[in-house]
Amino acid sequence: MSSPLSPVGPRRGRRRDLRGRGSRGPQVLPGPLSPHGVPAQLSRRAQFDELVLGVVQDLEDRWHDELGLVEFAVEETPWMPDDWSSGTVPLASLVRGAGTTPTRLVLFRRPIELRSETRDDLSAMVLTVLVEQVSELLGRPPEDIDPRYEPHDD
Repeated sequence: MSSPLSPVGPRRGRRRDLRGRGSRGPQVLPGPLSPHGVPAQLSRRAQFDELVLGVVQDLEDRWHDELGLVEFAVEETPWMPDDWSSGTVPLASLVRGAGTTPTRLVLFRRPIELRSETRDDLSAMVLTVLVEQVSELLGRPPEDIDPRYEPHDD
């Protein structure tokens, strides 16, 4: 006789999300072009990268000659020194290049995501941050950099 706590045999059927940690099971859908499947949904990181890439391409197309050699990058969070005294976390970092070292413009994904409630908010925040950084780099008003720019209210 088996006890009520001991398993009788292998479990069958669908896996359930008992603790609210997300779906269980395969995360890919088979497709005719990809025998191993394609991701059912892009990760938040991949979605953010695509969003940034779209804005960067627009800015580079418009300001290629003035920008020169600029590296655009995305990092999860900024490195904060122990003695950081500001009450806010930076959304981006702009380090001007010198000589053969290119200028580096880095967006910090997590702080930007945490300030955005919806996908539209996130798109607007990415555009705003990138335009303001390029504006600083080129010494032009943000409104001249991209017509979609809308100043944020702090």
